[in-house]
Amino acid sequence: MSRTQRLRSEIQSYLGEVGEANTTTILEHVNRRFRWGATMNQLGNVLARDRRFIKVGFDEGTDIGGFRMRVCVWSMASA
Repeated sequence: MSRTQRLRSEIQSYLGEVGEANTTTILEHVNRRFRWGATMNQLGNVLARDRRFIKVGFDEGTDIGGFRMRVCVWSMASA
C-alpha cells in the first residue's frame, strides 16, 4: 500500500461529491478530515501524478493575505 493511498481515496470521494474544486479547498477538506493532514506539496504531487484527477483550469480570485494567488481547479477524469 502506498503512503498516500488514504489521501488519494479521500480526494477521489470528495471530488466525486462536489465535482470540481480548487487545490486550496481540497487541502482544507483533507486537513479537516484527517488527524495528520497533508501539506500543499504532498497534495499537489498526488493530484498531478494520479491519472484519476485532471486539471480543468485555474482560479485567479483567491486572495490570501493581500496577495492574489492562482490555484488549479481539479476534477475527476472520465473513465
